[in-house]
Amino acid sequence: MSLCFAISVSFSSVSCPNQISCSKYELFRKLFFFTQAFIVCLIMTIRTYALYGCNKCLLTWMILIMVTLMAGASVATFRHSSSTVIVWSGGSCDETYTAARAIRLGMAWVALFLFDLLIFILTVYKTCKTRGLLRLSLVTRRNVVDIIFHDGVMYFGAMTLINLPNIATYYWGSDITKGNLTTFTSCISGTLISRLMLNLHKYVDTGILPTPAQDEDHSLAVLTTRVDVQSAISSHHW
Repeated sequence: MSLCFAISVSFSSVSCPNQISCSKYELFRKLFFFTQAFIVCLIMTIRTYALYGCNKCLLTWMILIMVTLMAGASVATFRHSSSTVIVWSGGSCDETYTAARAIRLGMAWVALFLFDLLIFILTVYKTCKTRGLLRLSLVTRRNVVDIIFHDGVMYFGAMTLINLPNIATYYWGSDITKGNLTTFTSCISGTLISRLMLNLHKYVDTGILPTPAQDEDHSLAVLTTRVDVQSAISSHHW
Protein backbone atom coordinates (compact mmCIF):
# COMPACT_ATOMS: atom_id res chain seq x y z
CA MET A 1 0.00 0.00 0.00
CA SER A 2 2.81 2.40 0.87
CA LEU A 3 4.49 1.52 -2.41
CA CYS A 4 1.30 2.40 -4.28
CA PHE A 5 1.11 5.78 -2.60
CA ALA A 6 4.80 6.42 -3.20
CA ILE A 7 4.23 6.22 -6.96
CA SER A 8 2.77 9.71 -6.82
CA VAL A 9 6.20 11.08 -5.96
CA SER A 10 7.42 10.18 -9.45
CA PHE A 11 4.76 12.32 -11.13
CA SER A 12 6.91 15.43 -10.93
CA SER A 13 9.71 13.75 -12.93
CA VAL A 14 7.60 12.37 -15.79
CA SER A 15 8.48 13.78 -19.18
CA CYS A 16 5.72 14.39 -21.70
CA PRO A 17 6.79 15.17 -25.27
CA ASN A 18 3.63 16.97 -26.39
CA GLN A 19 0.40 18.51 -25.22
CA ILE A 20 -1.66 15.38 -25.90
CA SER A 21 0.63 13.31 -23.68
CA CYS A 22 0.44 16.01 -21.02
CA SER A 23 -3.36 15.94 -21.08
CA LYS A 24 -3.39 12.16 -20.62
CA TYR A 25 -0.81 12.45 -17.86
CA GLU A 26 -2.88 15.02 -15.97
CA LEU A 27 -5.99 12.85 -16.30
CA PHE A 28 -4.17 9.79 -14.92
CA ARG A 29 -2.71 11.91 -12.13
CA LYS A 30 -6.18 13.07 -11.06
CA LEU A 31 -7.53 9.52 -11.27
CA PHE A 32 -4.69 8.24 -9.12
CA PHE A 33 -5.19 10.89 -6.45
CA PHE A 34 -8.94 10.31 -6.42
CA THR A 35 -8.48 6.55 -6.00
CA GLN A 36 -5.97 7.12 -3.22
CA ALA A 37 -8.36 9.46 -1.39
CA PHE A 38 -11.14 6.87 -1.68
CA ILE A 39 -8.92 4.15 -0.17
CA VAL A 40 -7.91 6.44 2.70
CA CYS A 41 -11.54 7.31 3.45
CA LEU A 42 -12.48 3.63 3.32
CA ILE A 43 -9.76 2.69 5.80
CA MET A 44 -10.78 5.46 8.19
CA THR A 45 -14.40 4.29 7.93
CA ILE A 46 -13.43 0.72 8.84
CA ARG A 47 -11.38 1.92 11.83
CA THR A 48 -14.28 3.99 13.13
CA TYR A 49 -16.69 1.12 12.53
CA ALA A 50 -14.50 -1.14 14.68
CA LEU A 51 -14.16 1.55 17.36
CA TYR A 52 -17.96 1.72 17.69
CA GLY A 53 -18.26 -2.03 18.18
CA CYS A 54 -19.28 -2.80 14.58
CA ASN A 55 -22.36 -0.59 14.72
CA LYS A 56 -24.05 -1.26 11.37
CA CYS A 57 -26.29 1.80 11.58
CA LEU A 58 -23.25 4.05 11.99
CA LEU A 59 -21.50 2.22 9.17
CA THR A 60 -24.46 2.83 6.87
CA TRP A 61 -24.46 6.56 7.59
CA MET A 62 -20.69 6.84 7.17
CA ILE A 63 -20.84 5.04 3.82
CA LEU A 64 -23.67 7.29 2.63
CA ILE A 65 -21.75 10.40 3.64
CA MET A 66 -18.54 9.10 2.08
CA VAL A 67 -20.25 8.19 -1.20
CA THR A 68 -21.97 11.59 -1.33
CA LEU A 69 -18.74 13.51 -0.73
CA MET A 70 -16.76 11.34 -3.14
CA ALA A 71 -19.44 11.76 -5.81
CA GLY A 72 -19.23 15.53 -5.45
CA ALA A 73 -15.45 15.36 -5.53
CA SER A 74 -15.49 13.22 -8.67
CA VAL A 75 -17.76 15.68 -10.46
CA ALA A 76 -15.54 18.57 -9.42
CA THR A 77 -12.39 16.71 -10.48
CA PHE A 78 -13.35 15.06 -13.76
CA ARG A 79 -16.02 17.39 -15.10
CA HIS A 80 -14.78 18.84 -18.39
CA SER A 81 -13.95 22.52 -18.19
CA SER A 82 -11.46 24.95 -19.59
CA SER A 83 -7.86 24.54 -18.50
CA THR A 84 -4.48 25.09 -20.11
CA VAL A 85 -1.78 22.44 -20.32
CA ILE A 86 1.75 23.84 -20.41
CA VAL A 87 4.63 21.78 -21.84
CA TRP A 88 7.95 23.07 -20.51
CA SER A 89 11.19 22.91 -22.47
CA GLY A 90 12.55 20.07 -20.31
CA GLY A 91 9.64 17.82 -21.22
CA SER A 92 7.68 18.27 -17.98
CA CYS A 93 4.15 19.60 -18.07
CA ASP A 94 1.81 21.57 -15.89
CA GLU A 95 -1.85 22.54 -15.93
CA THR A 96 -3.30 25.95 -15.16
CA TYR A 97 -6.94 26.50 -14.27
CA THR A 98 -9.49 29.22 -14.66
CA ALA A 99 -10.93 30.71 -11.46
CA ALA A 100 -14.15 28.66 -11.76
CA ARG A 101 -12.23 25.43 -12.40
CA ALA A 102 -9.90 26.05 -9.46
CA ILE A 103 -12.85 26.60 -7.13
CA ARG A 104 -14.37 23.25 -8.16
CA LEU A 105 -11.09 21.42 -7.66
CA GLY A 106 -10.71 23.11 -4.28
CA MET A 107 -14.15 21.84 -3.31
CA ALA A 108 -12.96 18.26 -3.87
CA TRP A 109 -10.27 18.77 -1.24
CA VAL A 110 -12.76 20.50 1.03
CA ALA A 111 -14.95 17.39 0.81
CA LEU A 112 -11.99 15.25 1.85
CA PHE A 113 -11.29 17.59 4.77
CA LEU A 114 -14.94 17.42 5.89
CA PHE A 115 -14.80 13.63 5.94
CA ASP A 116 -11.59 13.73 7.99
CA LEU A 117 -13.35 16.11 10.37
CA LEU A 118 -16.30 13.72 10.69
CA ILE A 119 -14.01 10.80 11.54
CA PHE A 120 -12.14 12.96 14.05
CA ILE A 121 -15.37 14.02 15.81
CA LEU A 122 -16.65 10.44 15.95
CA THR A 123 -13.33 9.20 17.35
CA VAL A 124 -13.12 11.87 20.05
CA TYR A 125 -16.80 11.44 20.98
CA LYS A 126 -16.51 7.68 21.40
CA THR A 127 -13.30 7.96 23.40
CA CYS A 128 -14.75 10.65 25.67
CA LYS A 129 -17.88 8.57 26.20
CA THR A 130 -15.80 5.53 27.09
CA ARG A 131 -12.95 7.09 29.07
CA GLY A 132 -14.32 10.39 30.19
CA LEU A 133 -12.99 13.77 29.14
CA LEU A 134 -10.57 14.07 32.06
CA ARG A 135 -8.91 10.75 31.25
CA LEU A 136 -8.04 11.48 27.63
CA SER A 137 -4.34 11.30 26.92
CA LEU A 138 -2.15 11.49 23.85
CA VAL A 139 0.72 9.79 25.68
CA THR A 140 -0.77 6.74 27.41
CA ARG A 141 -1.41 3.74 25.16
CA ARG A 142 -2.99 1.06 27.33
CA ASN A 143 -5.15 -0.62 24.71
CA VAL A 144 -6.48 -0.44 21.17
CA VAL A 145 -8.90 2.38 21.98
CA ASP A 146 -6.04 4.59 23.18
CA ILE A 147 -4.07 3.78 20.02
CA ILE A 148 -6.96 4.61 17.70
CA PHE A 149 -7.61 7.86 19.57
CA HIS A 150 -3.95 8.91 19.64
CA ASP A 151 -3.28 8.07 15.99
CA GLY A 152 -6.58 9.58 14.86
CA VAL A 153 -5.85 12.90 16.55
CA MET A 154 -2.32 12.99 15.15
CA TYR A 155 -3.55 12.14 11.64
CA PHE A 156 -6.24 14.81 11.68
CA GLY A 157 -3.86 17.44 13.05
CA ALA A 158 -1.18 16.69 10.47
CA MET A 159 -3.61 16.57 7.55
CA THR A 160 -5.28 19.80 8.64
CA LEU A 161 -1.93 21.60 8.66
CA ILE A 162 -1.16 20.26 5.18
CA ASN A 163 -4.57 20.23 3.50
CA LEU A 164 -5.65 23.76 4.43
CA PRO A 165 -2.68 25.38 2.61
CA ASN A 166 -3.39 23.03 -0.33
CA ILE A 167 -7.01 24.23 -0.44
CA ALA A 168 -5.85 27.84 -0.11
CA THR A 169 -3.73 27.55 -3.26
CA TYR A 170 -6.85 26.79 -5.32
CA TYR A 171 -8.75 29.81 -4.02
CA TRP A 172 -6.07 32.44 -3.46
CA GLY A 173 -2.98 31.20 -5.31
CA SER A 174 -1.71 32.56 -8.60
CA ASP A 175 -2.38 30.72 -11.85
CA ILE A 176 0.93 28.86 -11.71
CA THR A 177 0.65 27.89 -8.01
CA LYS A 178 -2.92 26.56 -7.97
CA GLY A 179 -2.79 22.94 -6.87
CA ASN A 180 0.97 22.85 -6.43
CA LEU A 181 0.62 21.14 -3.04
CA THR A 182 -1.65 18.38 -4.32
CA THR A 183 1.08 15.78 -4.82
CA PHE A 184 2.67 16.55 -1.46
CA THR A 185 -0.69 16.37 0.33
CA SER A 186 -1.56 13.04 -1.28
CA CYS A 187 1.84 11.56 -0.42
CA ILE A 188 1.56 12.61 3.23
CA SER A 189 -1.99 11.28 3.46
CA GLY A 190 -0.98 7.88 2.07
CA THR A 191 2.11 7.70 4.27
CA LEU A 192 0.22 8.59 7.44
CA ILE A 193 -2.65 6.17 6.86
CA SER A 194 -0.13 3.39 6.21
CA ARG A 195 1.65 4.29 9.42
CA LEU A 196 -1.64 4.24 11.33
CA MET A 197 -2.37 0.69 10.20
CA LEU A 198 1.17 -0.51 10.95
CA ASN A 199 1.06 1.12 14.36
CA LEU A 200 -2.26 -0.55 15.15
CA HIS A 201 -0.86 -3.91 14.07
CA LYS A 202 2.20 -3.37 16.26
CA TYR A 203 0.24 -2.88 19.48
CA VAL A 204 -2.26 -5.75 19.15
CA ASP A 205 -1.60 -9.46 19.54
CA THR A 206 -0.67 -11.12 16.27
CA GLY A 207 -2.83 -13.93 15.02
CA ILE A 208 -5.65 -14.93 12.75
CA LEU A 209 -8.57 -15.61 15.11
CA PRO A 210 -10.35 -12.42 16.24
CA THR A 211 -11.62 -12.51 19.82
CA PRO A 212 -13.01 -9.71 22.02
CA ALA A 213 -10.67 -8.69 24.82
CA GLN A 214 -11.59 -6.49 27.77
CA ASP A 215 -9.67 -3.28 28.35
CA GLU A 216 -8.08 -2.44 31.68
CA ASP A 217 -11.09 -0.54 32.93
CA HIS A 218 -13.50 -3.34 31.95
CA SER A 219 -15.65 -0.69 30.32
CA LEU A 220 -15.32 -1.56 26.64
CA ALA A 221 -14.81 -4.74 24.68
CA VAL A 222 -11.82 -4.22 22.40
CA LEU A 223 -11.28 -6.25 19.26
CA THR A 224 -7.89 -7.92 19.18
CA THR A 225 -6.53 -11.06 17.56
CA ARG A 226 -5.37 -14.16 19.36
CA VAL A 227 -4.20 -17.61 18.32
CA ASP A 228 -5.07 -20.88 20.01
CA VAL A 229 -1.53 -22.24 20.21
CA GLN A 230 -2.52 -25.77 21.22
CA SER A 231 -4.97 -26.07 18.34
CA ALA A 232 -2.39 -24.78 15.92
CA ILE A 233 0.17 -27.32 17.14
CA SER A 234 -2.31 -30.19 16.95
CA SER A 235 -3.37 -29.25 13.44
CA HIS A 236 0.23 -29.09 12.37
CA HIS A 237 0.97 -32.48 13.96
CA TRP A 238 -1.90 -34.17 12.12
